[in-house]
Amino acid sequence: MYDGDSFYTLTGIGRTGLVILSVAMTLALLWVAMKLTKRLVLPLRIAVAALLFFAFVWLSPQVYYTYYMTLFDGLPWQVVVKDPPSWRRLLGLMSFGGQVNLSAHSQGVLGWLLFGVTAFSGKGCFGKSIMR
Repeated sequence: MYDGDSFYTLTGIGRTGLVILSVAMTLALLWVAMKLTKRLVLPLRIAVAALLFFAFVWLSPQVYYTYYMTLFDGLPWQVVVKDPPSWRRLLGLMSFGGQVNLSAHSQGVLGWLLFGVTAFSGKGCFGKSIMR
């Protein structure tokens, strides 16, 4: 399914570092989501999750590019963040209907994790705790 994915063009150490970076960023984002939403009602938690997912998809390429600068000699310093992603693109990532690559599918999984973590932590729709 992922034959020819750019992930496999990296060395073993490069792939390991990329996985570690991705897991660290995912855990940090989930932690921030839980901290920001634990006292909010469900509709606001979902809105925060959507905004965090939007920010991650928009800004994370710069973090990854900076990592690639450590792997490849001669990569110039540049800003790779462009226009913010459209909501259609974000929905495409979460529906796994867009590009078929590890990056897009990982972002889709992250989106679902963000919505799941924020939906099932903190207060319910009417302000009552749903987790004790």
